[in-house]
Amino acid sequence: MELLKTQARKAGFARRKEAHGHGLSAAACARLIEVLRPYQGRAMSGYMPIRTEINPLAAMEEFARFGAVGVPVIQAKATPLLFHRWSPDCEMMAGPFGALVPAESEIVVPEVMIVPLAAFDRAGRRIGYGGGYYDRTLELLRARGPVFAVGFAYGEQEADEVPSEATDQPLDAIVTEAEVLRF
Repeated sequence: MELLKTQARKAGFARRKEAHGHGLSAAACARLIEVLRPYQGRAMSGYMPIRTEINPLAAMEEFARFGAVGVPVIQAKATPLLFHRWSPDCEMMAGPFGALVPAESEIVVPEVMIVPLAAFDRAGRRIGYGGGYYDRTLELLRARGPVFAVGFAYGEQEADEVPSEATDQPLDAIVTEAEVLRF
């Protein structure tokens, strides 16, 4: 299974890199804002884009006006993520994997999560970087109550099928520049 996931991840990264230079983030972010509008005011998590990840910052800025928005902070290998409160003007510092994290560590427990990914399929499965951080986090949060998890990606990141294991947490929706998939 791990070989299949590694191959799917590598192919997804290549497709993402190809799509990244086409200026599709703004259209995708506008679509993301509309999908998230019913959740306005609820605690939300986004992410600080790294490498060729699609950029969710416009959506995060929009929803930070109405409620808490957090960004992921890795605490240790093989553990769930924590989320520190983010705002467009907060002081940031370097975190693990080159992602920026807020300098202050006010914890946010999200009810809505914008989830980055390497590849996705039409069954709501995603593959990320391989650390299992989002799967562990979603499992923990969903055990406490409902969490709406929306994958955010370029349409080019779609795969026919993403390899999946029992520990992989499904997404509730995926938003691309071209469409919204709901599961």
